[in-house]
Amino acid sequence: MKVLLLTGSHCRHLYLAKKLLESNFLTGLLIEKREEFIPQPPKGLDEIDHNNFIRHFEGRAEAERSIFGRIDDSEFHGISKIKINQQKLNSDKVKKWIKKQNPDIVLTYGVHIINDDLLAEFPDYSWNVHGGLSPWYRGCITLFWPFYFLQPNWAGMTIHYLSSELDGGEIVHHSRPELKYGDGIHDVGARAVVQVADDLVKILGLLKKGEKLPKESQKSTGKLFLARDWKLEHLRLIYNTFDNNIVDYYLDGKFNPEAPQLVKAFKD
Repeated sequence: MKVLLLTGSHCRHLYLAKKLLESNFLTGLLIEKREEFIPQPPKGLDEIDHNNFIRHFEGRAEAERSIFGRIDDSEFHGISKIKINQQKLNSDKVKKWIKKQNPDIVLTYGVHIINDDLLAEFPDYSWNVHGGLSPWYRGCITLFWPFYFLQPNWAGMTIHYLSSELDGGEIVHHSRPELKYGDGIHDVGARAVVQVADDLVKILGLLKKGEKLPKESQKSTGKLFLARDWKLEHLRLIYNTFDNNIVDYYLDGKFNPEAPQLVKAFKD
């Protein structure tokens, strides 16, 4: 079973790739160079927003270093590997590479939008790993919004079929990390990746055995979050109102969002 992964260059992306490689599933890897992981704060911010910006992005880096460790793309040996930038993602070069690999499964995680022309080259089993629970949290920055809406139990990942509709393909599996006292927003986000990587290895094992997997249409549209929806001022609720303790408030029963109805490829 030949599995290709098209992924980003951050440690969270390479962590999933490493898990697939260690499980002997990964046969080809495309890495898209992503933006700098710790951005510089914009000039002219109010002090509260400047401090929140630093806390948020440095906290993300610290949490992901702690959970993923340091992973470099030079660690991936014995497989076909190419590195590209965003402008080359939908290029003829990538199309030829995919045709040459002749994969049984294509997975995407952390790359930009794939156009219909390239999608046409993918096999029937072509899935995206989305950092959010679809259909409720589709689009961008979708591990942030459950915290902003005080729904930390809705922070999770979705494995779904690739389609021309962003994060709108049929769902194979929903994955959520366990919430623990002391978790901040980035602890949950990083452990969501760990959980979905473990789940994906199980799902590929089931597929290899010929097991039937879910293919559930997304019955509600939920919300498609765009990058421009996120404002730096949103961090005030996370850090100044709740001091990044939203999980503790949830576990203490101080707010009680309903539980999402999840699609599962296997029983937990």
